[in-house]
Amino acid sequence: MNNIPPGVSLGILALLLFISAFFSASETGLMNLNRYRLQNLVKQKHTGAIKAQRLLADPERVLGLILLGKNFVNILAASLGAIIASQYFGDLGIAISALMLTLLILIFTEVTPKNLAAIRPEKIAFLAAYLYIPLLKLFYPVIWIVNFIAGLSLRLFGIRSNRIQEHVIGKEELRRIVAEADCLMPPRYHKMLLSIIDLESATVEDIMTPRSEIVGLDLDDNIEDIIQQIQQSRYTRLPVFKKNIDRVVGFLHIRTILALINQVDFDKQTIIDKLLKPVFIPESTPLHKQMQDFKQAKNRLGLVVDEYGDVQGLVTLDDLLQEIVGELITDDSYIKKQADGHILVDAGVTIREFNRITRSSLPTEGPKTINGLILEYMETIPEIGTSVNLHGYRLEIIERDEKAIKRVRFHCPQ
Repeated sequence: MNNIPPGVSLGILALLLFISAFFSASETGLMNLNRYRLQNLVKQKHTGAIKAQRLLADPERVLGLILLGKNFVNILAASLGAIIASQYFGDLGIAISALMLTLLILIFTEVTPKNLAAIRPEKIAFLAAYLYIPLLKLFYPVIWIVNFIAGLSLRLFGIRSNRIQEHVIGKEELRRIVAEADCLMPPRYHKMLLSIIDLESATVEDIMTPRSEIVGLDLDDNIEDIIQQIQQSRYTRLPVFKKNIDRVVGFLHIRTILALINQVDFDKQTIIDKLLKPVFIPESTPLHKQMQDFKQAKNRLGLVVDEYGDVQGLVTLDDLLQEIVGELITDDSYIKKQADGHILVDAGVTIREFNRITRSSLPTEGPKTINGLILEYMETIPEIGTSVNLHGYRLEIIERDEKAIKRVRFHCPQ
């Protein structure tokens, strides 16, 4: 080695440092590849992507190859550097070589190439894939021995080295990915995707029309009143019951009965003959499951019941779609922004609907309406004019009756 000209020795040292930098860059590039974009490129028959995917199918082997190669060239470079330095500086050259090579390896074979690979992972990873596949075959026995010994070492500490499994993305991770992609799609589509993801965390109880607001036909009413209600109904389907909604008989499709109303023999039995079988839905049913049930059974509405079988509300397919696409029909009388910036709210509005329209963050666990949230906090029905600080919002009771709060004014968040 002492007979090698200094220029050649320095050239070999530079080459070793370049190879070490390549190993460092390729390691970062391969590990930083976007797996979803990689799969898309594989479907497009991108050769580099196909090879990179083959490597990442067994990350232990490729990491073993990279670390084996990088440590080998780093040690060789350190030894060569010590020899070159000792030729010029004698015994002091070893210390000088250690200092200089530490800086060179840190800056030019670790930090710089890894930063570059983090910025351009695909170009570096795809290039490395062409080289690593044949190298893996060539050095397979050595890599296998290294990984085997490493596995035995881990077992000494009670750690079993199992093959790394492909990470399956969870709901929260998927939500974060979609949330951070707001600049890549129109706002309406972005909100829609987030709503679809959130369907799993909501139940029919969160969006149902409460029992007190269900509009239906009472067969105990006079036939004239029933006909008038049918003719003036703004809904296409109505529950039909006797005395109260707990004694529901079935669902009536208004279109099937309108043509028969003017017949001389039209009576309540005619209505009963046209009824559809009522559908009952447990209040804890997740929205995504209920949407699938509606699709399979070809239904559009159902009655929500509690654990005792009592009817708590009504949910329709339109309610489910509204959770995804937003308000189908905007009603300013429920949630109305005032000129001073405050928001006048019907207390019967659901918290999920209020959050969606006003982009607020009131808790959705527990009470389902604004009225219920306030009553749970106050443990009484507050008087008109009462102000409440609730979950970072200041609100004022505007209207109430003996049983519930009717209207509140939300002030700006604190």
